[in-house]
Amino acid sequence: MPRPRLCRKTEFNPEVTYFKPQGIPMRDLEVIELTIEEMESYRLRHLDNLDQKEAALKMHTSPSTYQRILYSAYEKIAKALIGGKAIKIVK
Repeated sequence: MPRPRLCRKTEFNPEVTYFKPQGIPMRDLEVIELTIEEMESYRLRHLDNLDQKEAALKMHTSPSTYQRILYSAYEKIAKALIGGKAIKIVK
């Protein structure tokens, strides 16, 4: 049985939850799902310009867990941009 998932603090609540390449119908696209936690970690790092320790404190998690979440976001965003895939933000 896996360990229960901890609740992390996020201030990000998106109004727009889908991004897709222009000119390609949604039905023809593969969708990559980003979690709210991944978007929050990305936002804290790149929009608020926080370092790893400060961002981890804001999310109520350890720096190593924050880094794992951020790198997961990087990987998914890169796959979507380079592969021409849609991005869905899931709660």
